[in-house]
Amino acid sequence: MREPNVNNERVIKDDFNIKQQLERYFMNWKWFLFSGFICITVAFLYLRYTTPIYSISTSVFIKDDKKGGLSEMGAFADIPGLAGSKVNLDSESEVLKSRALVGKTINDLNLNISYFADGRVISTELYTSSPIKVQFFDKKEDFYKRDTTFVINMKSSNSFQIENESGKPSGIYTFGATIALPFAKMVVIKEQSTKSLSSVLVRLTNTESIINKYISKLKIEPTTLKSNVIKISVTDPVKELGEDFLDVLLKNYDEDAIGDKNEVAKNTEKFINKRLDAISGELDTVEGSMESFKKVNRVTDIVSESGAFLEMATEYQKEYLNVQTKMRIVAEVSDFLSKANNQTTIPANLVPDEGNISGLIEQYNLMVIGKKRILNDATPENPTVQNMEQQLTGLRQSIRQGLKNLENALAISERDLKKQSDVLGGKIGEIPTQERQYRSIGRKQSVKEALYLYLLQKREENAILLYATASNAKIIDVAYSKPNPISPNPDAIYVAALVLSLLIPFASIFIYDLLDTKIKTRSDIEGATLAPFLGDLPHSDSNQDLISVDSRSSSAEAMRMIRTNVDFMLSEVPEAVAKVIFLTSTFPKEGKTFVSVNLAGTIALSGEKVLLVGLDIRNPKLDEYMNLPKKGVTNYITAKDDDIHNYIFRQDGYDHFDVFSAGVIPPNPAEMLMNKKVGEMFETLKKEYDYIIVDTAPVSLVTDTLLIAKYADAFIFVVRANFLDKRLLNIPDGLYREKKLPNMSILLNDTSTHKGYGYGYGYGYGYGYGYGYGVEKVKLPWYKEFFSFRKN
Repeated sequence: MREPNVNNERVIKDDFNIKQQLERYFMNWKWFLFSGFICITVAFLYLRYTTPIYSISTSVFIKDDKKGGLSEMGAFADIPGLAGSKVNLDSESEVLKSRALVGKTINDLNLNISYFADGRVISTELYTSSPIKVQFFDKKEDFYKRDTTFVINMKSSNSFQIENESGKPSGIYTFGATIALPFAKMVVIKEQSTKSLSSVLVRLTNTESIINKYISKLKIEPTTLKSNVIKISVTDPVKELGEDFLDVLLKNYDEDAIGDKNEVAKNTEKFINKRLDAISGELDTVEGSMESFKKVNRVTDIVSESGAFLEMATEYQKEYLNVQTKMRIVAEVSDFLSKANNQTTIPANLVPDEGNISGLIEQYNLMVIGKKRILNDATPENPTVQNMEQQLTGLRQSIRQGLKNLENALAISERDLKKQSDVLGGKIGEIPTQERQYRSIGRKQSVKEALYLYLLQKREENAILLYATASNAKIIDVAYSKPNPISPNPDAIYVAALVLSLLIPFASIFIYDLLDTKIKTRSDIEGATLAPFLGDLPHSDSNQDLISVDSRSSSAEAMRMIRTNVDFMLSEVPEAVAKVIFLTSTFPKEGKTFVSVNLAGTIALSGEKVLLVGLDIRNPKLDEYMNLPKKGVTNYITAKDDDIHNYIFRQDGYDHFDVFSAGVIPPNPAEMLMNKKVGEMFETLKKEYDYIIVDTAPVSLVTDTLLIAKYADAFIFVVRANFLDKRLLNIPDGLYREKKLPNMSILLNDTSTHKGYGYGYGYGYGYGYGYGYGVEKVKLPWYKEFFSFRKN
């Protein structure tokens, strides 16, 4: 037993002991084992019945026209500025993830129709191994918006039965027969499959939800920052489905990109063919006029009479014709521009190479194409589309102004050339009128013919371009699925299960200890009070069994050790008088009466003459442990000149154990205990007995115990384990420090008997004064033993 502090100073004790804490968790190793078993089992079942998810990826090289390769602008290489554009990987990534492209891929693969085989726990998707295929035709408008499930049950090798969502079966159908459904007509086709299934679940899913699912799963990223190679990946529980999805997605992307590239060439082809038809008619008219002129004037060739002048006139005429040709082309393009809108590209290979008009037309056409691609996934009200619309309007105005400036410049050149021709005309006035008329017709023919030949040449170049457009992307690695699933990850799952198996019991024990403020062990008491610790009593299944001579239970051995410790506490009491021991507690039901009865019995078995007195006159409990008469202390105090021995009775089975019960419960217990007969009673009894054990009232509720504390040689303050809150230890600690209860010590009652000590009679710890007995390990039911918390 711990010796008191001589200066009565408060001792601050650090409760944290790392070894003790570790032992706390080691003692509950069964909880960790059970938690590990549960967590590993759950992890195994999760891995067993969770559908694995695979990662499928492909690598694609996006071609950059600026870095080489055939471009649709190659046919217009003679017009500066009409070259290929630089690729933008971010834009191409958005195109690949566009709803239009993903939706087309889903429709091509019929991914809105899926097949499943029901298992005992989960269903497995049958992408390529389904024994049947379902085809729909004459689809209603809401076909792609429906979510429907039905089951096809095989009845024979040639027939089947359909079971709807509610489980209601339909008639028997044969494979290949047309079946009318509310949303479409259906044909079920039998396929060659390695799986023999009695039923197949067919699920028709809303196409929009499928599109959203694959867009969310589709991941596109460049392999390096400066590379035009991108990696496209998707996750799916069916590897073959993911591979097919990526392959078809890239195929549709190529077709879409080629279509965009061919749009300019197709528009140019339409324009050239239209102009060729018009110029051909005009050329026929001019040639007919020349034929008529020669017939009327009966001439086949007009020889110039002045070679020198005619040669000069010829040179001016060539320049004049060139200028007129350019003016006609400019006029035709201007007319086309005035009729076209911002959705139509402008022919880029007809305008003469003057000014910056060609570059503006190239920029305009590229922006029209870019706007159309954005409109595939956006509305006209999109800010980007509106911004591009404004830029296109500005470019059209710039092109129109450039054409006007070019037309003005050509008009000036024409006037200058005409003036020079007029000067030469005056010098060759001798040339017959027929020559002038002939040349006038010839000029018209030359203009028409030159324009006609020019358009024919461009039409051939454009035709070559139209059928030789290269793909926009090159597949480096075909779609490939990793052999192992990315989810669930067995290693990560088992590691997480192992961590949880340690964390759950650890946290449970920690929280249990954190929230449990009840007194458990001796250390809880010694850390909160200076009062000496007398010992502890293990839990007893019965409160009515008194200790006998042959008792060998843990409670009996503990009580014998307490008897020995009590003798040490009372060593200063003279031998000639009885040793008076009071027992009290903080609250009722802490076992002070049980301890009083058994302590008195234990001392009596040692041959000492013992008297057990019940002074808890408000709530007497001695009659619960032994058969006692109704009269007792209260009757003696209120009686006049009565012999005290008339109220004392011998306990059956004991030679030296007398009992003085509390008697009738009085209306004024405190005043009765202050009666002088109480002191006389103790004086008389101390002369006749060796030990007087007194069961008193709890100190926190009434003052009865404090009123009679002066008659005690020692106080045993009983504290019940798992009952009293640790914070209430300030009550016995205050009583001890203020010396209100003489020679006070604390006894811990009702401690657990399965803490793992494992000591029986004849063994024990030597903790010093106040603790030295062994505790038997009580055999509990296996489930209680396994699921009980251990506390040091």
